[in-house]
Amino acid sequence: MRGARFIAWLAVLGLVSVLGWRYLADPAPAPTEPLPGLEMASLEGRAEFDPNAIEGVWLLNVWGSWCAPCHAEHPVLMALRSEGIAIYGLNWRDTPEDARQFLDDLGNPFIGVMQDVDNASVTALGISGAPETLVIRDGEIHARWPGPLTADALRNAIYPALERASRD
Repeated sequence: MRGARFIAWLAVLGLVSVLGWRYLADPAPAPTEPLPGLEMASLEGRAEFDPNAIEGVWLLNVWGSWCAPCHAEHPVLMALRSEGIAIYGLNWRDTPEDARQFLDDLGNPFIGVMQDVDNASVTALGISGAPETLVIRDGEIHARWPGPLTADALRNAIYPALERASRD
């Protein structure tokens, strides 16, 4: 009885692994969604941005200095920036002082960075936690990655989404 249960679990795990690999190997592109209006404030001493004025494909990264996964993903954002990928930041649930200190200490991967106003932007974007990264082109959200960016996330989600958005 115990052996049969173990074999059944192995079969389920094998099936889930095969289906998961199939999804990661050839994910169907998600439909785009319009970028909502964002209520943002400038972060003194940092370049601002207007999402409606950005041309081409870009990333929007929602982050906070209080967020441990945001600290963990920060080197990945710095590497993306060094690759020439346009990244803009939306600071969430933070004080301006803490946000600036975070960027001063770890480096600033963002072309422009703004602060969310009273959770209005993250609510409009449908974000429930930080970090989250969105692939955007011409006012349309092409993909989302909830959680910290990692090498696997880049390889399996972000780079393919950037490529698809560039072609669309």
